[in-house]
Amino acid sequence: MSKKVLIIEDNDDIRENVIEILELAGYAVTSASNGKAGVELAFQDTPDIILCDIMMPELDGYGVLYMLSKRPETIAIPFIFLTAKAEHFDRRKGMEMGADDYLTKPFDDMELLAAIESRLKKKEGQQAFYSKSLDRLNTLVAKKDGLSALKKIIEERKARTIKKNQVIYYEGDKGNGLYLLVSGKVKTIKLAEDGRELMTGIYAADDYLGINAMLSSEAYADTATALEDSLLCLIPKEQLEELLNLYPEVAREFIKLLANDIREKEDQLLQMAYNSVRKKMAESLLRLQRQSGTDNFKIAREDLAAMAAMATETVSRTLSDFKEEGLIEKTGSTITIIDLARLTKMKN
Repeated sequence: MSKKVLIIEDNDDIRENVIEILELAGYAVTSASNGKAGVELAFQDTPDIILCDIMMPELDGYGVLYMLSKRPETIAIPFIFLTAKAEHFDRRKGMEMGADDYLTKPFDDMELLAAIESRLKKKEGQQAFYSKSLDRLNTLVAKKDGLSALKKIIEERKARTIKKNQVIYYEGDKGNGLYLLVSGKVKTIKLAEDGRELMTGIYAADDYLGINAMLSSEAYADTATALEDSLLCLIPKEQLEELLNLYPEVAREFIKLLANDIREKEDQLLQMAYNSVRKKMAESLLRLQRQSGTDNFKIAREDLAAMAAMATETVSRTLSDFKEEGLIEKTGSTITIIDLARLTKMKN
């Protein structure tokens, strides 16, 4: 069955040219000459992908993207902006709103087809990631209606790609929902008065971010940044609040997650207050080993320093000592634990 493409473009020549190219490539194409008509078409017959101009009468491209984000049946549709505007601000604004890609006019046939094919393949890949995360969620779901409803909400949400070192939210931002990390790694940090970073958490696939802010209805208490290219699903606060009110078992599961998070932070505070440099480093390496599920992992020296609450020079010196003692191997930012038993004994 042919994939359905919706093109929303007010320039007749560009719109007709794109339609011709896509139909020759075997796509089923519908089109609209303004944003309002395009949104109506998307609601009537959900396309597989949308190409949309930014500057249009009645409703611009940003407005189209906003309207589509309000309905579960259209929020996950891959969305590509077609624009003659290449300024960084416009690109950033669109990506923050949930756009998947940009094509800058004029573009050729191969650029157009490659962009569409890439986004459709990426959506299929996201579905595979989702199936993995949602299968693990089955251990919580069982036959409980509330947790089944949570699973359904996650399935309907759109995953957003976050590039390495990109900020997901800042400390003090209003909590607008709960993030499910589908793939990748994310760190959360707080800044001390002297500008040093303290890593408050490190998260991997299937972890949730922002539970504290969601349950307390307060701003985020730290800043979340991607440690590597990651895929995140944002579950809106309004949907979660409705779910928590209807199904107490969902609230209980999140309270358990919050309790575990608090316990880990308490352990981290004790470590910073009382442990020696060597014990701090051993505990940090063991936390990374548990998090990654392997004895081999990558972490920047600065991130390890923030995690262990140590100066970067102290981190380098301590890692060198551990390497000389045969506890670890280190190549660049890659650390391999050689003697797990000795590290564990040192930590205790």
